[in-house]
Amino acid sequence: MPANVPARLTRTARLDALPFTREHRRLLVGSGLGWALDAMDVGLISFVLAQLAVQWNTTDVELSWIASAGFVGMAVGAVLGGLLADRIGRRQVFALTLLVYGLATGASALSGSVAVLIAWRFLVGLGLGAELPVASTLVSEFAPPRIRGRIIVLLESFWAVGWTIAAVIGYLVVPSSENGWRWALAVGAAPALYAMFVRLGLPESVRFLESRGRFVQAESTVRRFERSAGVAVAHPELNPSDRDRPDRRARTGGLAALWSPGLRGRTAALWLVWFCVNFSYYGAFIWLPTLLVASGFSLVHSFGYTLIITVAQLPGYAASAYLIERWGRRSTLAVFLIGSAISAALFGTATDASQVIAAGMLLSFFNLGAWGALYAVTPEVYPTRIRATGAGWAAGSGRIAAIVAPLTVPILRETGGTGLLFTVFAAFFVVAALGTFGLPEKRGQALND
Repeated sequence: MPANVPARLTRTARLDALPFTREHRRLLVGSGLGWALDAMDVGLISFVLAQLAVQWNTTDVELSWIASAGFVGMAVGAVLGGLLADRIGRRQVFALTLLVYGLATGASALSGSVAVLIAWRFLVGLGLGAELPVASTLVSEFAPPRIRGRIIVLLESFWAVGWTIAAVIGYLVVPSSENGWRWALAVGAAPALYAMFVRLGLPESVRFLESRGRFVQAESTVRRFERSAGVAVAHPELNPSDRDRPDRRARTGGLAALWSPGLRGRTAALWLVWFCVNFSYYGAFIWLPTLLVASGFSLVHSFGYTLIITVAQLPGYAASAYLIERWGRRSTLAVFLIGSAISAALFGTATDASQVIAAGMLLSFFNLGAWGALYAVTPEVYPTRIRATGAGWAAGSGRIAAIVAPLTVPILRETGGTGLLFTVFAAFFVVAALGTFGLPEKRGQALND
C-alpha cells in the first residue's frame, strides 16, 4: 500500500523526501535533450570555422569574431535569462530560449558574408546563454538532495552527447560539399520544434510557484511526483490559506543581492571559477579543428581526431557523477580542474597524432567532468528567490572569458605557438581550482529557500 506523507510537511520537504521517480527521469531527459541540442550548436561552429577558413579565405581575426559573437550573445542571454526565470518561471524561459536560438541557427545557414554570420551568431548566443543556467536551476529544484549533484552532472553529460553529434555532423556533412557548413547549421533549427514539447511537457519549479503565491499549481505538481513514487497525501484538500494569491510578488533581488554581505564571498569565488573554466574550455575546443589543420593535419583527419577526442567527454561525466556524491562538490571540482591543467600542458607539447589524441582525450575527460561539477554546485550557492539570477550572472561572467578566449588564441599562437597557448589554458585551470575553496559544500543538504 502507498505510504502516507504527513500534511504538516512543506511541499519542498515532501519533494526532497521522495526517491528518484520516473517524473524526475522525465524532467532530466526532457531538459537534457535541450542541453544536447545546445551543445550541438556550439560544437558545430568549430567545424564551420575550419571550413570557412578554407572556403571564404577568412582571416584568423574574422574567424575569432564569428566565434566570439556567439559568446557575446551568451553573456547577455545568461544574465537576462536568469533574471526572467526568477520573475516569470524557469520552464517559460527554457522554452523561449530554445525557440530563439533554434530559429537563429537555422537562419545563420543562409549567411552570405562574415558580417551577416556574426549577427546571427549573436542571436544564437542570446538564446543559448539563457538556457543552460535556467535548465540546471529547474532540475536542481526538483532533485532529491542526496543525489542532487549526481543528477545535475548527468544533466550536464547531455552536453557530451550533443557535442558528439556535432562532431559526427562535422566529420560527415561539413567536408562533403561547398555548402556542407550550411547544411550543418540548418540542422540546428531542430530546437525550435523541441521548444513546443518543453513548454507543454515539463513541470514548473514548485519553489518558484510558491514564491509567486501559485499554491494550487505547486500542490498539483508535488502530488504528481508523489504519485509517481507511490506516495499518497494524508489530507488531500488545500488549507484556505493555501489558495492562490495572484497579487503576491516575492522580492527577487538582483545583482546587488548577489553581493550582499552573506553572499559576496561565494559570488566572487563562483564568478572566478566560471571565468577561468570558460576561457580554457572555449579557447581550446572552439579552435581545436582549426588548430589541428594549422598543425599540418588534413581537414578530414582533424575532424576525425576531434570526434575521437570528443567521445572521451562521456566517461569524464560518468566519473564526476559518481565522485560528486562521495567526495563532495568542491573536492570533485578541484580534482578535475587540476586534471584539466595537466592535460592541457600535455596537449601543448604533443608532437604526433597519437600524442594529440591521447592528450586531447584526457583534456576532454577532465574538463567536462569539471563542467558537470560546476553546474551542480552553482544553483546550490543561492536561495530560491535569486537562484536563477545568481546562476545566470555566474554564467554571464564566464561568457566574458568565452568572448575573449577565441580572440586571444591567434595572438598567443603567433607569440609562442601551441605550447604557449595551452600553457596559458593550464594556468587558468589552476586558478579555477584555487577558486573552488571559496564555494559552499552542499552535498546531501536541502536547497536554501
